Amino acid sequence: MAQAESRLGPLVHRAVHHAAVVWIVGAVQFVVAMAVVQIHWKGTYSLTGNVISDLGNTACGYWPSSSTHSVCSPWYLLFNVSVILLGLLVILGVILIRTAFPDRPSRSVGLGLIALAGIGSVGVGLFPENVHLAFHSVCALITFVGANLGLIVLGFVMFRDTRWNGYRAYTLFSGLIGLVALLLFLAKLDGALGTGGVERLVVAPLLLWLVVASIHLLRVPTYAPRIVPRSPGV
Repeated sequence: MAQAESRLGPLVHRAVHHAAVVWIVGAVQFVVAMAVVQIHWKGTYSLTGNVISDLGNTACGYWPSSSTHSVCSPWYLLFNVSVILLGLLVILGVILIRTAFPDRPSRSVGLGLIALAGIGSVGVGLFPENVHLAFHSVCALITFVGANLGLIVLGFVMFRDTRWNGYRAYTLFSGLIGLVALLLFLAKLDGALGTGGVERLVVAPLLLWLVVASIHLLRVPTYAPRIVPRSPGV
């Protein structure tokens, strides 16, 4: 049974398919929620001028208060609930997807970083930017760092695992793009993309990877651990 659960090759444990569905639902519902909240924004919402967290701001007015940056998101509750749900589903997916990667110490590191990103996402929703900026900022940073470093580590974990043929470079590249974008975001080197555009470049690689990798895993046949029949009377 232990040998079956740890096997490498063209199959995955059936729990991995459950993880794939969970991750797809998490990513898609968050993107849809963002779009809906943006539609109900009062005034003009800019993908380059507004950061993502503006959608979860619970009050209308200037934010920060000393600026002329107007924020008004009547459907903020939907955004905050959605980002919390995303975090919870990411964590659940990490628990279920473990056997899709080779049993190496780096697997725990990579998946642990992705789970950490999920925890940060929950914090982002629990602490909107205008309610507790310090907690919100820390949680957002945890999400950004955990997600992109996690993808980079997982890209190396996939080495020599035939189940991930064609996806190793994509996973590494996704993490590197997000990490570079994060450095630009922190350094306020946003250029034509604006602060909002660069921040979206930090987040997008993980969201897209969750969907792409999960669709790939759903196409991989599953195996189940061998069940040893019990003897009569035992």
